[in-house]
Amino acid sequence: GLKPFFESVGLWIVAPGMLLVFVTMFGWWSVVVDEATHQKVHSPVHQVSLRYGMALFISSEVMFFSAFFWAFFDASLFPKEATGFMWPPEGIVTFDPFDVPLLNTLVLLTSGFTATWAHHDIREGKMQHATRMLGITVVFGLIFTCLQGWEYSEAAFGFRDGIYPSTFFMATGFHGFHVIVGTAFLIVCWIRCAKGHFTANHHVGFEAAAWYWHFVDVVWLFLFTCVYIWGG
Repeated sequence: GLKPFFESVGLWIVAPGMLLVFVTMFGWWSVVVDEATHQKVHSPVHQVSLRYGMALFISSEVMFFSAFFWAFFDASLFPKEATGFMWPPEGIVTFDPFDVPLLNTLVLLTSGFTATWAHHDIREGKMQHATRMLGITVVFGLIFTCLQGWEYSEAAFGFRDGIYPSTFFMATGFHGFHVIVGTAFLIVCWIRCAKGHFTANHHVGFEAAAWYWHFVDVVWLFLFTCVYIWGG
């Protein structure tokens, strides 16, 4: 099947795929930024359409994470013979939820606060302070990614060690990917804010980034509660 194929190629597929995602993202962002700042085509109706589009995109992401949570709860609430009819399976050493996971929770919650602060600053015309708050939010996003990477490196189990590791890494890894994307989104907004692209009445790009970031925050709270505390 496909499993041996993916195991043999490994990063040779993942790395170009990630690169293609980011090239597409920045290509799309450059077009949207040009439309907003130079062509001036983002009318109020256009802005509403962009907001609806972002809301639908986040809704599709909710479906993705629902599938991962469904798989996790199915395996944990109804353990099968493969897991020894117990959860976590015997021999799996789980993470202490009140160590790095708790620290990551505080980091993400704080980043959500600074992102909201930046939004209020933009609406009040305080662009210099908004730029500072956005920069702090980006730093928190990078810290979260580094901590998660360090946590993975210290894991007592690997992705192929059973259903618990596979569901754990799929759920938290997919979320980690979203943190990376969200951080890139915020970096674009940070640069735009520093260049004066946003005004108190026109900052749809930042609103989209803030919505996405808060969505990432909420997903992490579910992961922390369900996977790390309850499931571990």
